[in-house]
Amino acid sequence: MKILAAATVALLASTSAFATTITVEAGDNAQERLQTALIEAAPGDTVQIGEGRFELTDGLSLDVAGVTVQGAGADATILDFTNQQGSGEGLLVTADDVVLTGFAVENSAGDGIKSKEADRIVYRGLRVEWTGGPAETNGAYGLYPVESEDVLVENSIVSGASDAGIYVGQSDRIVVRHNIVRNNVAGIEIENSFNADVYENMVTQNTGGILVFDLPNLPQMGGHSVRVFRNMIQDNNTPNFAPEGNIVASVPTGTGVMIMANRNVHVFENMIADNGTSNVMIVSYTQAFDDPNYNPLPRAVFLENNQHGNAGYAPDFEGGEMLAAAVGGQLPPILWDGTGEAILSNDEAMVLSLGLTAAGQSVAEAQPQPVDLHTDDIPEQPGEVSLPMAMEAADQ
Repeated sequence: MKILAAATVALLASTSAFATTITVEAGDNAQERLQTALIEAAPGDTVQIGEGRFELTDGLSLDVAGVTVQGAGADATILDFTNQQGSGEGLLVTADDVVLTGFAVENSAGDGIKSKEADRIVYRGLRVEWTGGPAETNGAYGLYPVESEDVLVENSIVSGASDAGIYVGQSDRIVVRHNIVRNNVAGIEIENSFNADVYENMVTQNTGGILVFDLPNLPQMGGHSVRVFRNMIQDNNTPNFAPEGNIVASVPTGTGVMIMANRNVHVFENMIADNGTSNVMIVSYTQAFDDPNYNPLPRAVFLENNQHGNAGYAPDFEGGEMLAAAVGGQLPPILWDGTGEAILSNDEAMVLSLGLTAAGQSVAEAQPQPVDLHTDDIPEQPGEVSLPMAMEAADQ
């Protein structure tokens, strides 16, 4: 893989002297002209999308490595998929070393922007929005890199996704930073992935703010080494509007951070407040599964130096109100189902354990009790995620 990556970089460097800019302006036949530019672009080229609203009726695709797709700004260059036929993505990328920057995708029938098996992908300064607000009929994901190595998502805004605003799945070496996610079911979701840094994001008015999940029966499992830090995670109380059957349809309204069946997760230095169910939930995967290699329990989850505001005043799960009444009328900021191991905190916030002993156990069997997870001996965090310098230096 390292030899292949080095060869790719060398190829891109050798073609940079011949790189061109292909400009596409708004107007008639925008669909055909823009898709043609994406097809005809060569490695090193820039597809420059002009200002204005591009009314599109079909999804776009890019499968050429080393291309930059650049607009005039997320409020100036708008790819409008309101009249899109079919249910596909707004833009699908299936090539390495692509930079997407400075444009908006509105009202796509499916996901806003998806990349698959696209290593060293940069999402920067984008906006994906379903302008009618939260609705089950909205596309599932806003920004959706999957099955990739070296992923950077930054300085972007996502609103209205019926699954996750920013979702990174089955990937390795991920940075998600400086984004605003609001009015989605899940604001940011890291799923079945390794080595992720999620930091300095504004996460508000979603159903659940930041989710760190690991699920069975997927090509990559055993998610681990995730850091969630210096985020503002506030007022995530939008009623869940995910289609029935989606895994996030089970996320309680009012969840700040939810960690499920993952390991070596560090949540630190965040501001977490005004989430009606819980500021932080740590739980096992509860659905039936037949994958012998899957571990449904959370392991090695550490909460460090977070600042907690009000939480637990409107618990949105079966038995939640009764549970709150049993502990004084309001759940504490941190809720743990009691399963798994090495759940530690040096936060001052109170922790409530449901006292469950096995994944899938009903909440009706809970034996709730406050627990002291407090320790000053938090294990060392995973190292900072290091991305190739070319990604950091990509033209903004």
